[in-house]
Amino acid sequence: MQVEMRLLLAEVFRFHARYGKKSIRYCSSIPAMEKQLEVGGHKINYVEAGSGEKGVILLPGALGTAWTDFKPQIEQLPKFLPNHRVIAWDPPGYGKSRPPEKEFGLDFFEKDAEAAACLMEKIGFKKFSIIGWSDGGITGLILAGRKPPLVEKLIIWGANAYITKKESEIYESIRDVNKWSVRMREPMEQVYGKDGFPRIWSAWVDGMLRFYKERDGDICKGSLENIKAPTFILHGALDPMIVPQHVPHFINTIPDTDLHVFVDGKHNIHLKYAEEFNKLVSDFIRK
Repeated sequence: MQVEMRLLLAEVFRFHARYGKKSIRYCSSIPAMEKQLEVGGHKINYVEAGSGEKGVILLPGALGTAWTDFKPQIEQLPKFLPNHRVIAWDPPGYGKSRPPEKEFGLDFFEKDAEAAACLMEKIGFKKFSIIGWSDGGITGLILAGRKPPLVEKLIIWGANAYITKKESEIYESIRDVNKWSVRMREPMEQVYGKDGFPRIWSAWVDGMLRFYKERDGDICKGSLENIKAPTFILHGALDPMIVPQHVPHFINTIPDTDLHVFVDGKHNIHLKYAEEFNKLVSDFIRK
């Protein structure tokens, strides 16, 4: 498990080299701009790409930011979704949405869901679609379940509504970032600093284990049946971060779901298979 996790993390972090750019240009020559808004009394950093009237928000994974987690989507989705503006954020307490530093209480996903809804409202969207990876998928599930009228389409992958014993062991096994290679640590150290990254990563592990110990693993099971938006579940069949049973649980609990499986995919299918992933997601949002 340790070797597999190191390989996975190395694969993910290879895509993090260009975090923090103020603007980039993709094939349509429309700039993706980094902006800030105040939400709940705190500064939220986000990237906006495209010029459509509809909105879609990209929700990153643990400690993730707009640029570290969604560079291929920021670059490509506006081409596939010309009627949408693509919003990719640094969640509160992550990346450039600091201070304050993230607190991983039992309500931190609910707080992120509320902040994401408020951000999209401030930008000007009464309804929007959600694309959420891993922790961002959990945030998206909660937002869609708690505020059904706001969400047009929901796309998630690498997410779990509860934590199993095996997953709690996975989290503990990757706690000590000093055991990671320099190449694995470096992208997150660039965002959080060499001292800050181990601290916030360990705090995230503690937060996830708190769900397992204090809530019998339940993160957001109660939100699923309240989701009204058509939901697209993408899954890497070799994903080592979640157990396979989450996929049938989502399908059997969320009222309206589609599924696509990347047979050789792991946790970061949107990066490894970016072009195919972006086409699938765009087709789902447009239909």
